[in-house]
Amino acid sequence: MKKALFLKNKSLNKYNSWRVGGTADALFSPKNLEDLKSFLKHESYLKPLTFIGLGSNILVRDGGIRGTVIVMHAALNEIQMTDQGVYSEAGNTCAKIAKNLAKEHYVEGEFFAGIPGTVGGALAMNAGCYGSETWNFVTKVNMIDEGGNIVTRLKDEFKISYREVIKPNLKEWFVGAWFNFKKDMAADPESKIKEYLNHRKNTQPLNWPTAGSTFRNPKDTFAAKLIEDCGLKGFRVGNAEVSDKHANFIINLGDASAKDIENIIDHVESEVFKRKGIKLEREVKILGDFLS
Repeated sequence: MKKALFLKNKSLNKYNSWRVGGTADALFSPKNLEDLKSFLKHESYLKPLTFIGLGSNILVRDGGIRGTVIVMHAALNEIQMTDQGVYSEAGNTCAKIAKNLAKEHYVEGEFFAGIPGTVGGALAMNAGCYGSETWNFVTKVNMIDEGGNIVTRLKDEFKISYREVIKPNLKEWFVGAWFNFKKDMAADPESKIKEYLNHRKNTQPLNWPTAGSTFRNPKDTFAAKLIEDCGLKGFRVGNAEVSDKHANFIINLGDASAKDIENIIDHVESEVFKRKGIKLEREVKILGDFLS
């Protein structure tokens, strides 16, 4: 069984997929949902709270994050498959959900195999790929507040759009969701997952630390095409670089700083706007403070 972990002044570079960033004032990784509820109810923790999963869509600045960082990955990992639907806690990886769905002949969840994060992260940003989005299949969610109370909310309580989810209460965080995937015993979801994974391997720089797509795709075009058309593939600051394999990915070549990556993000935004007249919107979320 996973043990709870509580640390002060903990480096966050191993808790995000770019492998950069400063320290958290405090970091808590619960062993399960009950442990998380108890911590929030009874401990005098440092505020504010920041919840992360695999850290695969965040950039943690070099000055770190104030307050308490809650790490959900590998903690909230319950999965239930019933006639009423599929329930997953927020700490499960999307890849694990895709595999479990396919094994039980559920269809339309294959796209989860292409999302390199947790269910909680996918819920927070309406993650998607291959023509599907997370919230297309959500019916209701469980949230937790600062006091450790669980609140169940229906889908229509949220404002959902492309790569964005606006919560009715900003002081609540996702701990689980119900999905309405359907079974099809004649389908072969495992083959589709293999197809998606091969596509990722062939088109994305998976052998480098990265946070996936840096920018959202503008209407009627792709961020990667705009960046490539501006000649920015291979653009480098320090040990961070726009990938030659996929222009919407910024890779850490080794010992890059968060500042290196953020400088690339700023430069790419500026160049694309100057040359194409399109303002790119960030898909990655930047957290924390600059190094003082």
